[in-house]
Amino acid sequence: MIKDMGFGRKVDVPVSDLSVIRGMWEVRVKNHRQRQKKEQQRVEQSALPRINQQWEYRIYCKSLKPEEQQLLRQYLERSTRTGTQEYTGSDQQQDLQGADVELKLQLDGDSWTEFPSELRWRTYLREWHVTGTKICRFPEFLSLFTQLVVLQIPKNLIDELPAEIGQLTGLRELNVSYNRLSKVPPELGNCENLERLELAGNYNLSELPFELSSLKRLVHLDIAQNRFVSIPVCTLRMSGLQLLDLSHNGLSDLPQDMDRLQQLVTLFLHKNKLWYLPHGLASISTLKMIVVSGEQLTCIPTRLCSNPDIKFIRLCDNLANAEKKKEEEKEKGKRRREPGKEEVKKDGREKEFIEAYISTLTDRDTVPYSTTKVSISCLL
Repeated sequence: MIKDMGFGRKVDVPVSDLSVIRGMWEVRVKNHRQRQKKEQQRVEQSALPRINQQWEYRIYCKSLKPEEQQLLRQYLERSTRTGTQEYTGSDQQQDLQGADVELKLQLDGDSWTEFPSELRWRTYLREWHVTGTKICRFPEFLSLFTQLVVLQIPKNLIDELPAEIGQLTGLRELNVSYNRLSKVPPELGNCENLERLELAGNYNLSELPFELSSLKRLVHLDIAQNRFVSIPVCTLRMSGLQLLDLSHNGLSDLPQDMDRLQQLVTLFLHKNKLWYLPHGLASISTLKMIVVSGEQLTCIPTRLCSNPDIKFIRLCDNLANAEKKKEEEKEKGKRRREPGKEEVKKDGREKEFIEAYISTLTDRDTVPYSTTKVSISCLL
C-alpha cells in the first residue's frame, strides 16, 4: 500500500516476488527443452531419414553407369527388406564384387583440396586411399561409411581427426601419417577391430588418449617423428602389439614395465635421447629386433645385446654431418618460435630408407655391431 503524497490518497500497487517470476520461466524453459528432446528422439526413430537417404541414392544413380545403377538398386532393395531376411556385410560384398565395382576410393595430387561431395552416396566403399593432396579435413559424412576397413590418408594437410572416426567400428587399418595432427580423439578407442595404426610425422602430436587402451587387437603402432617425451600409458596396455615404432621423438627414458608387451617382436627406438634400456625388455620372449641410436646409449642389459635370438641394431650418425644437423635443429627451433612461419613439412624419406635397410637385416644370421649412414655426392 503506497500513499500518494500529492493528493492525500492511498493507491494499491501490486508488488511481485522476482524469484517467483524466475521460477516460472525456468519451468517453461525446462518443459521446452524436454519437448525438443522428445521431438529429436521421434525424428531419430522415424523412418523418414532412412527413406530420404534411399531416395537420394536413387537420384544419384542417374549419373552412374548402367552396371553401377544396378548395383545400387540391389543395395537399396536389400537394405529395405523386412521379415526374417537379413542383408549381411558378406552379402553386400558379394554383390559388389559380382558387379565388378571398385570398392576403393583413390585420390592423389595437389589438385584435390576437399573430398568430392558425391562421395557421400558411395557408403559401400571398403577402402580409402588419399595421398599427397591439399585436403585439410575429413568430410562431415564420414560416419556413414560403416563398411570401411582400410583408411589410408598419409601425406596430406589433415589437421584434425574427427570424433566420428569412432563410429567406424569395422576399421582395421588407419594411416594418418605426415599430416598436421596435434591430438587424437578418445573416440578412436571404439575402433576395437583396429590392427594397424600409423600416426608418424605429424606436427605437434605429443600424447595419445588413455581410451586407446581398448585396442587389444592392434599389432602395429607407428608414432615416429613426433614430439613424445614419454611412452603413452595406453601403449603398454595394447597387449597384442608386435611392432612399436617410437623413433625420432624426445624420449629420455623407458618405463620398467615394458615387459607388459608380451607379444612384441620389433621395437624401434633410434633418434631419441635414451642413455639406457630397462631390464624388462629382456623378459619379452617374443622380441626379435631392437633398433637404437648407438651414440648416447651407454647402459644396455647384457641379456639383450648378447642374446643370439635378438637382432640388436645400433644406428650411428655420420660424424662429418653432426655439426650440420645441429645447425639444422637450431634453425628448426628458431622457425617454430618465430610467429607467422610454418614448420617445414616432414616427408618420411629418411624413415623409409632406414626401414628398407633394416628389412635387409631381417634374414641375416648376424648383424653388424653398428651401422653409420654415409652420404655420397658426385659432381658431374
